[in-house]
Amino acid sequence: MHDHANVLVGVSGGADSLALLYFLNQLKSIYNLQLTAMSVDHMLRGEESKEDVDHVLELCEEWEIPFISQSVDVKKAKQSNHEGTQINARKLRYEAFEQVMLERSIDYLALGHHGDDQIETFLMRAVQHTNPSLLTAIPVKRPFSVGQIIRPFLITTKKEIYQYCQTNQIRYREDPSNQSDTYTRNYYRIHVTPMLKQKNPTVHRTIQHLTERLTEDEAYLMEEANEMFQKVVTKETDKKILKFNIPSFITYPIALQRRVLHLILNYLYQEVPDSVSFQHEEDFLQLIKQKKANVTIDFPQALQITRSYEEITFHFKEDKANELREKVLDIHIPGETLLHNGASIRASYSIGSLQEGKNNIILPLDPTLFPLRVRTRQDGDRMRVRGLGGTKKIKDIFIDEKIPLPMRNIWPLVVTNDDTILWIVGLKKAAIDLNKSAMNCLLLEYMETK
Repeated sequence: MHDHANVLVGVSGGADSLALLYFLNQLKSIYNLQLTAMSVDHMLRGEESKEDVDHVLELCEEWEIPFISQSVDVKKAKQSNHEGTQINARKLRYEAFEQVMLERSIDYLALGHHGDDQIETFLMRAVQHTNPSLLTAIPVKRPFSVGQIIRPFLITTKKEIYQYCQTNQIRYREDPSNQSDTYTRNYYRIHVTPMLKQKNPTVHRTIQHLTERLTEDEAYLMEEANEMFQKVVTKETDKKILKFNIPSFITYPIALQRRVLHLILNYLYQEVPDSVSFQHEEDFLQLIKQKKANVTIDFPQALQITRSYEEITFHFKEDKANELREKVLDIHIPGETLLHNGASIRASYSIGSLQEGKNNIILPLDPTLFPLRVRTRQDGDRMRVRGLGGTKKIKDIFIDEKIPLPMRNIWPLVVTNDDTILWIVGLKKAAIDLNKSAMNCLLLEYMETK
């Protein structure tokens, strides 16, 4: 915290926050701090909550510290978003702090979390989560709003805070709900933390050091995982489709494979669902190992992960493929036709001496073919494949070409007026009677997205 800092102190009326406010007030003249105290009434305890706010106001007037208060309706929020009381209270409280920091250009939000809080937070996460990145505890400092959150008391214990309040005659109020073990945090506070302190009175410092090291290790691993993500994961034109090559993916350590999975999930989901579990992670790793050519596993919110030969594709199960099947595009001749996958087909009149390549096809100017259209595959589709001497199912062609399952339903097919398939774009062409002596022909070119 620098000199002349503008500091907002979150104060509830309890021993922790009032001790912090008193402590910072002692430093105010030394560091030229501009202090403001703020209480957020969660409206959960009626008159008692109001009395807490009034108590803080009284002390702020006594200590000559500017004070602001704000009320938030936790019960209403809980009804609308179906989350727990503590989660909603924290969310609304931090939103209130953020608003004041923005309005007043606050440098620091100082909060009264202490070492016992650190123990409880770490234990709760260790019991509930398997993701190492979540085994970090409360940070001493972190960016927030237009400034930073600081927690000067994280190296102290609750007992030391009580002693500090007694020494300095700080009058505080106790929240009766802290004595109930109904809330998870209170359960650890009442039943678990005291047992740990019997074995190690400075366990809060041990956990602080441990989580700091875990945070440093995780930061390094995430840097490596981000590099891996950039090298092996391909983003399709449709931003909701990601894929990677399995042989390339498995050359990296399992620690990075797991983290890249979570990077992919963070990219695809607006917010990763809480229902994504350790089992989903294990299912994903098993999918990579198995030998079946085409397998799909389901993740929450209609996300699917499909293995097709040596490729993994992340995609959402939605009606997009069915939508595309229903949408048939007329090819503009001459001109350029934008396809649903972001690419396009350019049609132009040319001469018959041109050479065909993978991404173009030469067609005769035969009126019976027109208008030409582009669609996706349909059940039972067959094509008279050039050089084969017969017809073949489009499904079998996709299998032979090892096209991933999610791509088969959106792959563009060029068809004639009577729905005869002329070209599986970029893959196979139909046997076409082309008048070699004709000077003019139609050239179709597939223009891939860059």
